[in-house]
Amino acid sequence: MGPGARLAALLAVLVLGTGDPERAAARGDTFSALTSVARALAPERQLLGLLRRYLREEKARLRDLTRFYEKVLSLHEDSTTPVGNPLLAFTLIKRLQSDWRNVVHSLEASENIRALKDGYEKVEQDLPAFEDLEGAARALMRLQDVYMLNVKGLARGVFQRVTDSAITDLYSPKRLFSLTGDDCFQVGKVAYDMGDYYHAIPWLEEAVSLFRGSYGEWKTEDEASLEDALDHLAFACFQAGNVSCALSLSREFLLYSPDNKRIARNVLKYEKLLAESPNQVVAEAVIQRPNIPHLQTRDTYEGLCQTLGSQPTLYQIPSLYCSYEINSNPYLLLQPIQKEVLHLKPYIALYHDFVSDSEAQKIRELAEPWLQRSVVASGEKQLQVEYRISKSAWLKDTVDPMLVTLNHRIAALTGLDVRPPYAEYLQVVNYGIGGHYEPHFDHATSPSSPLYRMKSGNRVATFMIYLSSVEAGGATAFIYANLSVPVVKNAALFWWNLHRSGEGDSDTLHAGCPVLVGNKWVANKWIHEYGQEFRRPCSSSPED
Repeated sequence: MGPGARLAALLAVLVLGTGDPERAAARGDTFSALTSVARALAPERQLLGLLRRYLREEKARLRDLTRFYEKVLSLHEDSTTPVGNPLLAFTLIKRLQSDWRNVVHSLEASENIRALKDGYEKVEQDLPAFEDLEGAARALMRLQDVYMLNVKGLARGVFQRVTDSAITDLYSPKRLFSLTGDDCFQVGKVAYDMGDYYHAIPWLEEAVSLFRGSYGEWKTEDEASLEDALDHLAFACFQAGNVSCALSLSREFLLYSPDNKRIARNVLKYEKLLAESPNQVVAEAVIQRPNIPHLQTRDTYEGLCQTLGSQPTLYQIPSLYCSYEINSNPYLLLQPIQKEVLHLKPYIALYHDFVSDSEAQKIRELAEPWLQRSVVASGEKQLQVEYRISKSAWLKDTVDPMLVTLNHRIAALTGLDVRPPYAEYLQVVNYGIGGHYEPHFDHATSPSSPLYRMKSGNRVATFMIYLSSVEAGGATAFIYANLSVPVVKNAALFWWNLHRSGEGDSDTLHAGCPVLVGNKWVANKWIHEYGQEFRRPCSSSPED
């Protein structure tokens, strides 16, 4: 068995068993939860193994080719080599008639690459889809916007908020991961294809800059080139109204590819436009950020995400306090919970160390095999939307005794009935790349909401548990309360969604800020109106 055949056999063994039944990441949804992104490391490790074997076999083949080359070269280096020697003449004819053909059409070369391709095709079903690349690119743009990140800094691996007055480091990684020109081009092209030149231009500019710096260095893995980046950036500048920039970039393109007739026609068009309108603005055009129709509170929301909003202290508002909470419940007498009241209207409290590390890990492990792309209610439908990027799973109390214990603890702390149908099952959420949930209400605002199918009323309260920490970003922002709460590992956040009258509290409009760095997990317990009549009595006053 030749080396190529041996490699093929090894690959066949390697890829057995890749069809893991608990492989939850549907193609196109990998980017929407970091646990799915982490799972994508496994097929890449397999691909690394395939490439390692391919390189080993190719090195052996190249050593053999080097031997043949040096043998023939030694004959040509001796100018006195007598062709009259019948042995030498025979070997010359044999080489030219047979040996060279075998070298050029070596089966080992085709066997090696075929084995690599076969192995790739067998793991290809586990790899992220193009939709994941688009989703990840949009996530970088979202982080760029919400945290006012500098594209040049991001390309260097630096997370800096850049304003007119200052540069602020939002996160300092232990190791810098810089982007290539091809990386930046792919982000810019996603925006370009959407007609979003506000985002396309800075990413394509960075791609052009990086490609210029490495021009002439061919990289097998790159899909784009300097010419591609110049072509896209020139048209983006033209669409933005900057004809002078488009002309300059197109002329540069022709330096590298002078025979491109399309770009040559563009140059003539741009020159004509500038000649006809000499007063046309030639400086870089100011492009407005694309409007998001459904998000009317964008500026407030992003400001809270950036600065953690208004964080009043005990000395400013004495009615905000910290205490050990027992809630007159025997269950909490031996182990009271640390309570921090963050806001009064709406009432928001943070319970520190509500779960232990082992409990948080257990909940994550129970949920992970069942994670699916998170949806939002739209009338009677459930839709996947760009303004909510995460995956979620619902855990019934019967899944594990620990969940029953958790429910007892929530009930003791809140004084509410959290048994079905008076409360929903625990929803566990894992956020993806730049994962977020833009401003929304937890309670239903429409009579047709699917929430009412439980026939237990609206969501009266939210109990949200932070199951992990994050390095940066991911705060919970309460828009009208002007408050944002950072992720506090193992803590739980509680607030009332409804007034005592049963009306929705509009001040509970809140959002999950994009996760800048880290793997954010939360668990939500939504408690409904019915069953709480004697635990939280209603009121006729709209102020309560």
